[in-house]
Order: sequence, then structure tokens, then C-alpha cells
Amino acid sequence: MDDLQSIPVGLPHTTEAIADPHAFKHRPSVPKFQRNQMWTYFGPAFVASVAYIDPGNFATNILGGTQFGYRLLWVLLWSNAMAILIQYLSAKLGIVTGLTLPQNCRKHFSRPTTISLWAAAEVAAIATDLAEFLGAAIGLDLLFGPWFYAHGVSPKATLLLAALVSTLLVFAILALDLAGHLWLERGIIGLVGIIGLCYGFEVFLIHPDWHRALLATLVPSLDRSSAQNFHASIYAAVGMLGATVMPHVIYLHSALVQPRLKELTGALLPANDALHNEQDHHRTSARKRRSILSRFLRFELVDVFVAMNGAWLINSAMILMAAVAFVHSNNLQPTIQDAYHTLGPLFGRSAAVMFAVALLCSGLSSSTVGVMAGQVIIEGFLDIKFPIYLRRLITIIPAILVIAVGLDPLRILVLSQVVLSFALPFALIPLLLLTSRISVMETFASALRTRIAGWSVVTIILTLNAILVGQLIFS
Repeated sequence: MDDLQSIPVGLPHTTEAIADPHAFKHRPSVPKFQRNQMWTYFGPAFVASVAYIDPGNFATNILGGTQFGYRLLWVLLWSNAMAILIQYLSAKLGIVTGLTLPQNCRKHFSRPTTISLWAAAEVAAIATDLAEFLGAAIGLDLLFGPWFYAHGVSPKATLLLAALVSTLLVFAILALDLAGHLWLERGIIGLVGIIGLCYGFEVFLIHPDWHRALLATLVPSLDRSSAQNFHASIYAAVGMLGATVMPHVIYLHSALVQPRLKELTGALLPANDALHNEQDHHRTSARKRRSILSRFLRFELVDVFVAMNGAWLINSAMILMAAVAFVHSNNLQPTIQDAYHTLGPLFGRSAAVMFAVALLCSGLSSSTVGVMAGQVIIEGFLDIKFPIYLRRLITIIPAILVIAVGLDPLRILVLSQVVLSFALPFALIPLLLLTSRISVMETFASALRTRIAGWSVVTIILTLNAILVGQLIFS
């Protein structure tokens, strides 16, 4: 048995040798793929959706809602539509090929291209983990920091202690995988559920203007009242896009589907003695393979649609909370701590506590997912084995340095999301190229309308990034 520390958490130990899409086991007992079993295939997209409601989203949504009110809600709607398409394509690549996106890149692209893609992916993973780990530490600090302050502990020391406790909690969540990938999925889904309940409670308290919110969601607009506000709204929009369509989870989702793929392909093909000859065996196997994968893809599409729309609703609630809570505030760049301390006097202590609990659950769950993605990236691109807990220890270093130096966590969180937006094309373009190739996807290659939609997403992201760079250069 392989060393458990070298196996991706929640993922099978996958190599090209066992990932051959034609390498099905044959068993005489053939269980049926029933529709009422669909709920058992819910999980991968919900784990991936954690990246869409991580602390980076808290930071960018608080910033966007405070500065521009309801105006940027449309960014979340369109980002969610992009996320549904991208996450489905990532899962589709993993289901059809039996390989993760990084493994497919290594298999089908040249070595220099693979190394370049790996470098971009690592930058995205570092920026991601920085945001997520800081969020978990801030959440703990908001909940328990006052007790330490009352006993003479400095704010910086308290935040460092919170960071260490967050590390231990993430290790505990990762350990759920020892009981099976379903337990890890359930743990993360439970944390997502808590986040949703907390923000449902927040929206119930703040009573937003639903007419304005609906209009801002459906009609795209930017603040053109001044050049400075126009630049600021673009910066906020790009940050929200980077926080919503996350590059690291594009790599991860193609790996999250592997456990179920292994279960299906190991049990759902007919026995050899049911076939009359080798040619019939080949034709029947091909038909069975396509039937199995087609059904799995339909289940996964539902999984993606439900999970991504849930994340969109939570993100929209964040914008609504910031737009209402800070409408009369003179502080146009509030920190997460400012948001916490503002909610209490306005809407009661319970609103502030719910905010902190949601932030803590977001930080812990997304940090766990970030570690999983980081391991998928390094192992898939470089074809090496890397212990999951070592990956966790390495990725906390940048966050510890940020806390120790005393940099503003909100600014770091927003900057990390802008970095992620720039890293997105390095994940999206390979995904679109691979899922469009018949040599890779066979009959499951993307249709023309899917390719058009995918490349439109890349064009939008590149255009927003180019505008942002131009604003930064000429401002």
C-alpha cells in the first residue's frame, strides 16, 4: 500500500497506467445506475464550490459592496455562469480521460509548455492559500481575540496564534480522508452549509432593496462618475472575477471526480463470458463505456449547477450585506475587522458573530481545498509524489510572514484575487484546448457552441485584465 501521505486527499492514487479509459474490470454482477442514486454523486462540485466563497470573496465583495453598493452584482452573475461552464469542462476532462488536468497537460503538451503552466499554477496556488489561510486566522481572531486582548496579549501575537490553530484545524479536516473520500466531502459540505445559513441570517437582518439588487444583477454597469471611480470599479470587478472563477479549483475538479469514476468503471461492464468473440467484446465495451460516462456526466452537470448557484447566492448576500451596512460609512475601504465591528452596533451582536463564524468556516474549508489543489498541481505537472501535510506546512509560510510584518490583510486578500484573475488564462486555455481535441476526448469532444462559450470567457477575462493593466500604467 502506498504511503498515505503521498496520496492526494480525497483523490485516488492515479497514474497513466491505471487511468486508461478503456481499462475496465469485468465482473458478473452488474448494478444499475438508478436516478434515485443521483444524490450519492453529489460532492465533487460542492467541494470545488468552496473556492468560490473563500475569504478572498469576503474581501472583494466587502470592497465592491462598500464602494459601489449594488452596482457590481452583475459581475457575480456572469462570473457564476463562467464558473458553471468551466467547472463542468474540468470534471468532463477528468471523467472522460481518467486523468487530472495537470496530468493531461503533461501528457499532451511539450515539456517547456508544461513547466510554464506549472509555474503559473503554483503562483495561483500560493495566492489562493494566502487568502484562505489569512481568512481562517482572522475569523478565529474575531471570535476569540477579545479574550486574549483582555489578558494582555498583543493583536499581532493573537493573530499569529490564530494562524497556528487554523493550521491544526486544517490538518484535522484533511485527516477525514482516512475514513474515505466521502467523509472529507461531507465535512466540507457541512462547512459550506454553515456559511450559507450564516449569510441567510445576515440577509434576513439587513432588509436589502430587492428591486435595486435585481436591476444591478441583470444590467451590467461601472461607475463612470470620475476616472478614479471608473478605475476603482474595474479593479473591484477584476478582483471579484478572480475570487469567483478560481484557477486552482479548475485543476482540482478534474481530480475530485476520480474516486467515483473508479467505482463506476470497476463494476459496470459485463463479464467476458457474456461476449461471443473479441470483436463483439470491443464493440460492447465501447458502448458500455460511452453509456457509463454519459450518465456520469449528466449527474455531474447537475452537481455543478446546484453547487455553483449556491455559491453565487452566498456571494450575492455578501455584496448586499456590505452595500447596506456601509451605505453611510465614510470608510470606503473597510477591513474585514471593520465589517465585523460595524455589523454589531447596526444589527446586533448575533450579526457580527454570524459573520465571523462564516469567515472561519470559509477559511478552514477553502484552505483544505487549496492544499488538495496544490498537491494535484505539483504531482500532476511534475509526475512526483508530494506529502499532503508537507504541502500544508509550506503554504502557511507566506501568510505567517504577512501577519508578522503587519501588512493590511484586506489589501493582501484583494491583491491576491487580482493575481488569481491574471493566472486564470493559464488554466483555462489548456482546458479548452484539451476538451476540444478528438484525440483526447474522442466522441466527448466539446461541441462548437461550447468552444465558442469557452473562448468568449477567456476573451472577457483577458480584456478586463488588459484594461486594468492600462489603468495602472497610465494612472
